[in-house]
Amino acid sequence: MNLPLKDRKFDYLFVVFFSWAFVSSMISDAIPTLGVVESPHSSNILARINYSYASVNDPLFLHPPVWMRFVTGLSAFVYGPFYLLLVFGVELFGEAQWRTPHPVSFLAINSPYVLIPLLLIILMRRPEPFARKF
Repeated sequence: MNLPLKDRKFDYLFVVFFSWAFVSSMISDAIPTLGVVESPHSSNILARINYSYASVNDPLFLHPPVWMRFVTGLSAFVYGPFYLLLVFGVELFGEAQWRTPHPVSFLAINSPYVLIPLLLIILMRRPEPFARKF
């Protein structure tokens, strides 16, 4: 018999990892894929964070050739959504006894944890992202 997640404490590690993998792939891999210039003086905080990592640890990531942009694009826009499926998949597509009986409210409650970081990524691509009215 399958146990609910609350009784499988170790499995929270997978939820945390795949949630982090989604966020990190959307942030760190989307930047080079979209051609955002990474520099210590960028107005984009995500580009500055990527620069801090790449300038010390990963020079290929700092100046990615075209093939590398395909790799980061796969990570950001193919694997990233798959990580979400791994996190939310059981609630929506798993065994019948573990599926949420209310998928619309489940997604309404949990989607902000995905959509807000995505919105932030979109906003951070612009100069002075918080200096305008909506």
